[in-house]
Amino acid sequence: MQIFDSNLTPAELRRRTGDTAAFGGIRQVVLDNGSERGVRAVELRTSAGLELQLLVDRALDFGDARLAGVPFGWRSGNGYRHPGLHEPNGEDGLSWLRAIDGLLVTGGLDHTLFGGEYDASHYNYPPKQTVKHGLHGRLTGIPARLLEAREIWDGDNAILRVVGEVVQATAFGEHLKLTRTVELDFDGREIRLHDRVENLGFERTPHMFLYHLNFGWPFVDEGTEFVAPIASHLWQSDSIAEQGISYRHLPEPQRGMVEQVTEHELIAGPDGRHRVALIAKDGARGIDLSWDAAGMPNFFEWQNLRDGAYAIGLEPSTNHVLGESAAREDGSLIWLEHGEFREYSTSIRVLGGEAETSAVRAAIREIGDQPD
Repeated sequence: MQIFDSNLTPAELRRRTGDTAAFGGIRQVVLDNGSERGVRAVELRTSAGLELQLLVDRALDFGDARLAGVPFGWRSGNGYRHPGLHEPNGEDGLSWLRAIDGLLVTGGLDHTLFGGEYDASHYNYPPKQTVKHGLHGRLTGIPARLLEAREIWDGDNAILRVVGEVVQATAFGEHLKLTRTVELDFDGREIRLHDRVENLGFERTPHMFLYHLNFGWPFVDEGTEFVAPIASHLWQSDSIAEQGISYRHLPEPQRGMVEQVTEHELIAGPDGRHRVALIAKDGARGIDLSWDAAGMPNFFEWQNLRDGAYAIGLEPSTNHVLGESAAREDGSLIWLEHGEFREYSTSIRVLGGEAETSAVRAAIREIGDQPD
């Protein structure tokens, strides 16, 4: 393992400390103030300076994220609100906006994107002919059950692993289980996320899934470039034509900016994965994001570049941006029978230095170009 400037085996590392937690490890904590009070979290820390907070009571989503003390995950100002405060159908379905905060907020498990009222006759419960969904579904407000949080030492390698499960269920409705595994190398700068969503119920059930991966300053800054192999823009919000802010090169924070959303048609690499990046203007830092294209073939770029909320959201998705109604109409909505499941594999690598950012840019350009 690369520990600071030394190449050490685990035995050599242990000769130099009474506790390897001095250099990296896992700690379980409970947040205890304000709207966050009672939220369980798992904190992971690597010897390379990568720190990641997993919010157990927020569906095991990602909270704070830093490298060498520098944040790359976005903070919205909402805080990591206790799920007991969450109202999934409040504010005409927009109460999810009071919950979004941190590096990852997952949408699902049976609905993502904007809300509405949909047919529920497949559940065979006459009083429930329809079901109402708010923005990005109910998952954000469901606590996880922590199954594993430990260091695994195997020969010359060590990883930090956290596993949990989240069950979204109701009588006469969906009964879906998300099993989430997060791994970091003890000496690494990469987050590996593996999700499995299974239908535990015996009724045919819709499944939609989305990662709202949120990056903020200083990884998002004036001149930061969004790099991706893009075949075309499938959809753009009206605000893009009105404001004319580039999807590719980011400006400084904008007073009163209206959010911009673009659905990009990405080109998958030879490994079957989609890959995009955020690269600082001077190449000194960046984010390398990749995921299995078969699981999440669609992708949105969310630009929330206004004063006080300066962020970019990179959003792999099972569905197109027009959401559940369009998916039902065109037949693209995923339906899971009893015992059926879907799996998703994603990695987030934090880049440091021009050599790394240049290499990632070149690798993406080999897959495909992008429009200006």
